[in-house]
This record gives sequence, structure tokens and C-alpha cells, in this order.
Amino acid sequence: MRVAVFSAKPYDRRSLDAGNKAFGHELTYYETHLDPLTAPLAAGYPAVSVFVNDDVNAEVMAALAAGGTRLIATRSAGYNQIDLAAAEAHGITVARVPAYSPSAVSEFTVGLMLMLARRIHRGHQRVRQNNFELEGLQGFELHNKTVGILGTGKIGANVARALSGFGCTLLAYDLYPNPSLADVVRYTDMAELFGLADIITLHVPLTPETHHLINAATIAQLKRGMMLVNTSRGGLLDTPAVIEGLKSGQIGYLAIDVYEEEDELFFQDLSDQVVQDDVFARLLTFPNVIVTAHQAFFSHEAL
Repeated sequence: MRVAVFSAKPYDRRSLDAGNKAFGHELTYYETHLDPLTAPLAAGYPAVSVFVNDDVNAEVMAALAAGGTRLIATRSAGYNQIDLAAAEAHGITVARVPAYSPSAVSEFTVGLMLMLARRIHRGHQRVRQNNFELEGLQGFELHNKTVGILGTGKIGANVARALSGFGCTLLAYDLYPNPSLADVVRYTDMAELFGLADIITLHVPLTPETHHLINAATIAQLKRGMMLVNTSRGGLLDTPAVIEGLKSGQIGYLAIDVYEEEDELFFQDLSDQVVQDDVFARLLTFPNVIVTAHQAFFSHEAL
């Protein structure tokens, strides 16, 4: 089968080429995103592979259908970038990744917590400058802290099990409680979780109901000085409201591996450019904020 692969990075090519050896599909790689302007590139391809920053809206869907595409496979667990109603109307099948490696994302999530709690990132920077002063590097232990986990699917469940080993008190909220966590977490409502948790970690999908789940109103309910971690979807946070929370001290620590307006930023080397996103640039000025770029979703078994 001929497949047009959009938003293709070198690591995508390596992985897909390796996996394709057993199948022999004809893969054509495009570095550009899929959008209304680039959709004609997919003409004649029965299948298209996309990623999180591609825009597979109704206009793109119509162009794909006209060009003979019958399958869209997204290299992501989330699919909010794809107009499913338009796909159904045009008879196009949509496939997604069932789940990223739960271990990869959960381990990275706990790693971010530890980095912020013990201020490892700041200590690392100081030592590289031959500054061995300890003032300002005092952190806190995860032991005996209350952690709120929003979403207890495969990733959230792994985070819960890992944190139980640190001696944390674990609260959880999920529309569908995970029976395997009955002895690990206590399920509660979001209001209690927001009010009690020293740390909150997000592991829910981005839907109309969860969009800007963390906003000015919910931030006001948080325990003052708490830590917020998001390795799920950028749109779960109202970023300007989070910045105000950081400025006021309501949010004491923030770690994000996703960002709502990441389309023009992530997966690119912009080291020689001025970032035009003022909201994102403001985030980088806080010493108690860690921003990575989808590192949580990628791992390589080297051992």
C-alpha cells in the first residue's frame, strides 16, 4: 500500500522503515504538516499517516477523499486533530495508537515531580557554572505528600503504583474508576482532590468537557503552593490562567510536556530564532517551571 507520511521527522523515518521491512508498504515522507494547503500531496495515496500537529479538518478530509485516501492513521493516542464526523461522511477509516508506552510516560511524569520537588534542574545548572552554593535548592520529599491523579487509565494507574512506593497518599478522579487500583488510591470528586492535593498530575484525554480543565476558577480551589504536572494534552490547561496562578503563588510548581499552542514550536529547532509566542516565553521565565516537548512519549530500550 502507498502511504503518505506527514510531519515526518528523522526518528519517524527510522522507526517506520524498520517496522515496514516485514510488510513492504511504499512510504513517502513529507516533513510538512497536513493542512488544507498540503492536502493535494496525498492525492493517489490510499493511506495517510499524521501526527498531533496536523490539521485534518473537514476541508482536508474532503480533499483526501477526492484523492482516493481511505485510511488515516495517526501516530498518536489522541485524535482531536481529526474531524471524525467528516471522516465518516467520506467513508474514511481512522486508526490511532491504542496507547503510548504507559511505562515511558508514567516514569517521565514521576521524574518531573522529583526534578521540581528536589530542584534538580536548578542544582544541575549551578554545578555546570561551578556554583556549589546550596541556598535556594532546599526541596521537599514526596513521602507523605498527597497526590491527586486525574485519569487512571494505563498511564495514570502506573503513576499511582509508582507513587505508592514513595509513601504518598493517593487521591484519584475518573469517570470510570480502575478496579485494579482499589488498594492503591482513594477515588473522590474533583473538588476534594483539588483542595487536598499537594501535587496534581493530569492523565485524561482532551475532549470538549476537559478543555481548560485547569482554569482560573479551578486554580482558585487548589491547595496554595501545590505542584501541577501535565504530560497529557496541552489544552487541559488555560495557560494564561496558570501563569497568573504562578505569579500569585497559588501554583508553586509547574511541569508540562505539552502546550496548547505547541503547533508552531514543538518538534522544531528554533534555537536561532526569537519565539513569537509571548505566553510560552513567559512560562520559561519562572524558576519553578519545567517545560519539555513531548519527551514523555518517546523512549528507547538501550539496555
